[in-house]
Formats: sequence, C-alpha cells, structure tokens
Amino acid sequence: MITVLAGTNRPNSRARRIANYYRTVLTDLGAESQILDLAELPVDFIGTALYHNAGTHAEFNRLAHMLDAGNKLVIITPEYNASFPGALKAFIDGLSYPGGIQGKKAALVGLSSGGQGGLLAMAHLTDVLMYLGTAVLPQRVRLPFINQDLNAEDGLNHDLSRQLLREQAEALLAF
Repeated sequence: MITVLAGTNRPNSRARRIANYYRTVLTDLGAESQILDLAELPVDFIGTALYHNAGTHAEFNRLAHMLDAGNKLVIITPEYNASFPGALKAFIDGLSYPGGIQGKKAALVGLSSGGQGGLLAMAHLTDVLMYLGTAVLPQRVRLPFINQDLNAEDGLNHDLSRQLLREQAEALLAF
C-alpha cells in the first residue's frame, strides 16, 4: 500500500488533484494506493491533537494511522512562502516520535504557480523527513506553472510532467 499525501489543508487544492492523478499512475502500474488529504485534518488539531494531547484525537489518529498501511508514501507539496505548508509540518509534528514515518520511503512532488515548481518546499521537506528517518527518493519531481499544466479533468497538459511522474512512480516501486 502506498499512501499519496496531499500536503495542504486547503479545500479542493491542486495538491489533491495531483494526488488523484498520481494515484491513477500507481493503479496503471499495478500498485495499491490510498489518498491521505490534509484537508480532512480537524480544524482545531493543533490545539487538540498535539503535544500533551498526542494520541487522544480520534480523527487526527485516523489520518495518522493511514501511514501505517504501508512503507511507502508520495507527498505532493505546494510551495507556500518558500517552504512547504504549515499544516503539513504540524501533521508531521503530531505523528508519534520516534516512529511516525521513521523507516518509510518517500517520493516528493512539488508544485507551484511560479517557475520553481516547489523546489524550496521539497528541499525543506527532505531535511525534515531525513531527520525523522524517512528515506527520500532522489528523483523529486517539480511541477512549475501548475495553473497552466493542470487541466479541468485533473490531468496534466505537458507530456514531460506526465513522463516525470510515471518515471518517479516506477522508481518508487523499485525503491
């Protein structure tokens, strides 16, 4: 089981739409997958599911336990203010430590409306994941100018984007 994590709590996000697309790629490759959408995080989770409340919030725990279904994940992260979204960081901080995502293997996909394609977000996220003992696939995919690439059917307009995601998915399966 591969968990595809839509790394923002923004409702109807482009990250979720890319997660849906990535899941179809994994299905085409014969891999079982699920989507963990941070838009489903409880609104109050920072105050009710972290620190002294760790492990006590049923809805947060449901999302956190989705990571336990397998040892691989794909994190789709938009770039917010030259980094990854705070909701993703708070979610990671709410996972059990040590543990949580320790020993897992992760593929990263960055997206942005500008030309960087989430490069800074993926760099910061890689540091956090490696600190926590998660192996990060070196083949990271940047999706720049996502507003022009992502179409109304949640597909990608550019052949190169589709090719890079498929190649990354294949590499993740072999990782």
